Amino acid sequence: MSIVSTVQQCTIESLSALFNQSFTEKDFQVNQTKPEFEGDYTVVMFSLVKALKLSPDAIGTQLGDHLVKNYPQYFSAYNIIKGFLNLSVADAYWLDLLQKNHNDICYGKKAMNGKKVMVEYSSPNTNKPLHLGHLRNNFLGWSVAEILKANGYEVIKSCIVNDRGIHICKSMIAWQKFANGATPQSTGIKGDHFVGDYYVQFENELRKQAAALSEKEKVGDYSHYTSNAERDKVLTLQKERDELAQGTDEKTTEKIKKLEEEITEIRRGATAIMKEAKQMLLDWEAGKPEVIELWKKMNSWVYEGFDVTYKRIGTDFDKMYYESDTYLLGKNIVQQGMDKKVFFQKEDGSIWIDLTADGLDEKIVQRKDGTSVYITQDIGLALQKYEQYGIDQSIYVIGNEQNYHMKVLQLICRKLGMPNADNIHHLSYGMVELTTGKMKSREGTVVDADDLVDEMVATAKQHTEELGKVKDFSETELAELYDTLGLGAMKFYLLRVDPKKTMVFNPQDSIDFHGFTGPFIQYTHARIKSILRKVDGSSIMDNSKTAMNHDPSTMNLMPLEKELIIAAEQYPLMLEQACAEQNPSVIANYIFQLAKTFNSFYTEHSIANAESEAKKQLRLQLALFTANIIRSGMQLLGIRVPERM
Repeated sequence: MSIVSTVQQCTIESLSALFNQSFTEKDFQVNQTKPEFEGDYTVVMFSLVKALKLSPDAIGTQLGDHLVKNYPQYFSAYNIIKGFLNLSVADAYWLDLLQKNHNDICYGKKAMNGKKVMVEYSSPNTNKPLHLGHLRNNFLGWSVAEILKANGYEVIKSCIVNDRGIHICKSMIAWQKFANGATPQSTGIKGDHFVGDYYVQFENELRKQAAALSEKEKVGDYSHYTSNAERDKVLTLQKERDELAQGTDEKTTEKIKKLEEEITEIRRGATAIMKEAKQMLLDWEAGKPEVIELWKKMNSWVYEGFDVTYKRIGTDFDKMYYESDTYLLGKNIVQQGMDKKVFFQKEDGSIWIDLTADGLDEKIVQRKDGTSVYITQDIGLALQKYEQYGIDQSIYVIGNEQNYHMKVLQLICRKLGMPNADNIHHLSYGMVELTTGKMKSREGTVVDADDLVDEMVATAKQHTEELGKVKDFSETELAELYDTLGLGAMKFYLLRVDPKKTMVFNPQDSIDFHGFTGPFIQYTHARIKSILRKVDGSSIMDNSKTAMNHDPSTMNLMPLEKELIIAAEQYPLMLEQACAEQNPSVIANYIFQLAKTFNSFYTEHSIANAESEAKKQLRLQLALFTANIIRSGMQLLGIRVPERM
């Protein structure tokens, strides 16, 4: 039981004994005492005034007297400041906590609770390598899964690979046109980067062809449109644009921009290369052997590349789903929805659901040609996950641009009466940008994950060498250290921010050894390990209890000793909070504050030259307790901590 729970329980028992009434923890509030007041935890009296018909100070006096008298193992003193009861927790409580837990590497983690959760993250496309946005997604999903495990859940980590569709065909067409038979092996280029290069080449060629069509249209040639409907649509949009062109206000400018974008998209679809890509998609769906063979070959190159990246960044999965296997899922569910009158059919044969009464709009669930759309396969996959694993919750780690899609998914599942509907949870997160601005896959301006990892490791090397403290490291040890620091810096920087917030990633800032960074915490851990080695920390368990029992002076904790124990004691609560909020930044912020507190403590108090052997053992226990919690918390973020640096 945490000290906060202990304060709550003792307060409930004391209030019930004093006033002969029943109370719960909802009847009052317990906070940490503010630094400017004496005490450790504060019970707020005001909410009790109406029920007890006494002033806050009167209630506080009676309660404080009762707590100190009846629970001396927990409370040593109290004071009252304007209706706030500030309680001082007895040193004996903190010392007992320290002795029982300082060597527990599983401190704060819970036993299995019998509940099963699936966490889906990563969701890459097989037409390009993983990029910075994928890194935030992977780090967030992996960390949430580990935090759930630490709180007693059985977790299945899953990934849905977007391995089909027009974007995949773009890379395939470009390879056929421009590769001259080149492969990752013949070029020495990593498979996902190799395929991604052809996706960019496709877009470059597409822009060139679209620009040529635009020039034709300027002289009145619209022969490239294969249907009158397309041509008429473009002409209508261009006329509307030209009529607006006289306006100069911001609203008109924005309208013109949107019209231009719509015209450009239709024109792009009329290019020869885009028509080839669309035909290839139809051939793929028809199972044309040579298309399927090329698709499998190019996807295999990408998967080999993904595997290397995943291994390097520490991401793993228990179950892989592939869109090529799931895109037909949900078609039976659509028919069931028609039978239940959840869906309706339009005149052209397409099937829809009307969500206007729910504050949304109409949503197509099956095209007029009978093919599935994204939402349809997502419904099918959601049910498949539930039937395969019997999960109590299905968490989707997906960017906030899909908030609407995920609302629709859950709403449709509810209307269909699916058993898993209420268990769907969208862990929405904000986009991550670089200091240079947004990234665009089409234009090849995306920062590849592999390149960013290389940059981080190189930056870690530079910073470490500038400090000049690794002269006795072997080349292998140095390589491991730079990798640990570089990846740790990147993961911590991306996870220290609340997932809901959009963020800007600055590689240089992330690796500062003195700021709110992963390397600062890693350095603190290595520093503690160095202290323990120098003072022979292996003797802690053998001597500490005997020494402390024979030296009463150890019962008087110094302020920073106490502050460090109090900070360490809160780790289980932080694990619970991070789990409830599905928010790794709770752990990141807590571990950073714990590391800062340790450094303040160590600056003030010597361990090797402590005032007595008992004090030395006490501080060794504190150091070990802190190191274990730092290691545990950083592991939940996917970050390694070095033994020395």
